[in-house]
Amino acid sequence: MSAIRRIAVLAIALALAGCATNNPRDPLEPFNRAMFQFNDKLDQVALKPTAEAYSKLPSFVRTGVGNFFGNLGDVPTAVNNLLQGKLADGLSDVMRVAVNTTFGFGGLLDIGTEAGLYKHNEDFGQTLGKWGVRSGPYVVLPLFGSSTLRDTLVMPVDIEADPWHYARPIRWRNTGSVVRVVDQRAALLDASNLLEEAALDRYVFVRDAYLQRRQSKVYDGEPPETSTYEFDVGPTLTEAGGDAASTSSVAAAKSGEPESKRVVEVEQNARHHAQPDTKENIK
Repeated sequence: MSAIRRIAVLAIALALAGCATNNPRDPLEPFNRAMFQFNDKLDQVALKPTAEAYSKLPSFVRTGVGNFFGNLGDVPTAVNNLLQGKLADGLSDVMRVAVNTTFGFGGLLDIGTEAGLYKHNEDFGQTLGKWGVRSGPYVVLPLFGSSTLRDTLVMPVDIEADPWHYARPIRWRNTGSVVRVVDQRAALLDASNLLEEAALDRYVFVRDAYLQRRQSKVYDGEPPETSTYEFDVGPTLTEAGGDAASTSSVAAAKSGEPESKRVVEVEQNARHHAQPDTKENIK
């Protein structure tokens, strides 16, 4: 079992064993707050200082890094758009990858946007949400941050779908994964500083912003009026495809990231792209 799967399973097990609250969106709040504090401390001690140092690099270096990994991210985005039936967006994503890889020196330059092929961001959790699978309760994962039960169970799918997951040698892949997360964190320094100054309860702010942002992404900005949050709609993951164990095994067969929209994305990006995944990674 890979490191990411072990973390996901452990987090869910601990959460389900924890004390519940009366908040229907966040029944695992005691566990989630503990994980939030752990992640926040790790960010303050390691990730944020590294991102601040990284932000002093020339802008063309940082732009190139962001474009390169963004181009890789367009591959699973294209697949998920097609799975959601958004053929125009999916084909646009395919063209973006082809143009940026061919004419953008492997993705270092974002030629696609200049050509009118605009970037999208889709993952398998959003695809399941589009298919009617509820997100389930809010969960804060150690290292990976804000998530939901549905999105946690399908994290292995997003990791396996990421082309960088197959980069070799392993030391290059691990180094690139670290650079990827640091680059994304550096882009959010101003937003996270604003959150630290403005929010009275940062946990509640991040949770509510994440859930609303996630709902908006699943429904492409047009959530159903009958539901406050996306997880109130449709069958749960286990209802749609059996128990959690079987669903997890299916997912295994198939890896950012605060203030409202932009700050929440640092946890999402880190979750989908940090990827300390297989045993060989730990070499």
